[in-house]
Amino acid sequence: MVASLAGNIKVFSGTSHPELAQLVAKRLGQPLGRATVTRNDAGESIVRIAESVREHDVYIINTSCVSPTPSGSAASPNTSLMELLIMIHACKTASAKRITAVIPHFFYARQDKKDKSRAPITAKLIANMIENAGCDHVITMDLHASQIQGFFNVPVDNLYAEPAALQYIREMVDCSKAVIVSPDAGGAKRATSLADRLEVDFALFHKERKKANEVSRMVLVGNVKGKVAILVDDMADTCGTLDLAAQQLAESGAERVLAIVTHGILSPPAIERISKSSLEKLVVTNTLPQAANRARCPKIDEIDISHVLAETIRRSHHGESVSVLFNEIPYDTTQPYRHGLDTPGGSPPRSGLTGESFHSAFKPSPYNDPDPPSRANYFADTSSSGSGSLPPTLAALSTQTQAGSSTHQIQHASAEGRSTVTPPTPSAPLPEDATPKALTNKAREPSPLTREFSAS
Repeated sequence: MVASLAGNIKVFSGTSHPELAQLVAKRLGQPLGRATVTRNDAGESIVRIAESVREHDVYIINTSCVSPTPSGSAASPNTSLMELLIMIHACKTASAKRITAVIPHFFYARQDKKDKSRAPITAKLIANMIENAGCDHVITMDLHASQIQGFFNVPVDNLYAEPAALQYIREMVDCSKAVIVSPDAGGAKRATSLADRLEVDFALFHKERKKANEVSRMVLVGNVKGKVAILVDDMADTCGTLDLAAQQLAESGAERVLAIVTHGILSPPAIERISKSSLEKLVVTNTLPQAANRARCPKIDEIDISHVLAETIRRSHHGESVSVLFNEIPYDTTQPYRHGLDTPGGSPPRSGLTGESFHSAFKPSPYNDPDPPSRANYFADTSSSGSGSLPPTLAALSTQTQAGSSTHQIQHASAEGRSTVTPPTPSAPLPEDATPKALTNKAREPSPLTREFSAS
């Protein structure tokens, strides 16, 4: 039986990050559901779901938006949260079968514990509000504190940007000279995990804060002289820590200093600090809108994670495991980079793709191989004629497969166009023990430092 996303799934977007929602919907081969979100003169959010969701699997994409929009105005996280809650409730009262909140950057994620007298655990309150609105499932990415998953009584899939960061580093940096640096002890597990998988050195900073968002002193532990220092963290807010860390890395002899973070919050004065800092590049994902920030600061680069969210939605809809996405990315390394960092000396990326082809190449991973036919049509619409309607990229790939083409690079078709194809028939059955080739390095024994932090 052909698996289909059409007919019983709806993907909706709030106003916080419609660009990301459009990318996710396009990768799913689904149009975004019709919904309007407006505000009255009193500032109240008014939501109207403009199509039936009865007995549908509904996914609502809204992020904790604080980054400025292209118009220059910054959306409030509180406004985004209320939009999400009202949309969930609207779908629940409209008899949706299941409702999943897709929150790339979780609301109030840093308020996850009681760190002083009478301090609220706001992340727990947010979890209660989302559940009470009628949410059945939550998809998020790189939670600031993983224990937030325990605040929910419904399933939570906490995805990781680490596989995409790994691929970015492998493509853009000479790993023989790289060293992964954690800006604080709390991020040591994240940094050692990257360092182990890349088989490179590791360093960290010990920092002391006077108050929130203000660092008083940082001490570097590790050797970075003559190396490419790569700072990794889950989020960048005012960038005071990254600015000070980059300065000390440069003073310690680092040849180049880069930073890779999942959530680019970039509150004022972050842009000014980045522009004047020793950072060569600040690489962020598009869990938050970055168009305005990148227009103001050419040092900011962006990794697209819409393919990870789209594959998670597809797997969730079909009842498949999403754990494979914790260690691999669903598409090739070239697709996530919209504005790739040039390799040293002006040489082309090691993938062999340059210019527009480097940014637009699109390849399914081995575990999404179009053979057998049941996998080729997991996005197909079932019609009376029995043919499947695939998204443009998969349709083009399927056509190449039937023609016996050995090339892996395909061009994007029209975003709106959809092609009807006949599922290819494998020329020979695969052995039962055949397994897809992993996109990442083989797991190896963690270093003593990794074990030390894991045990703590």
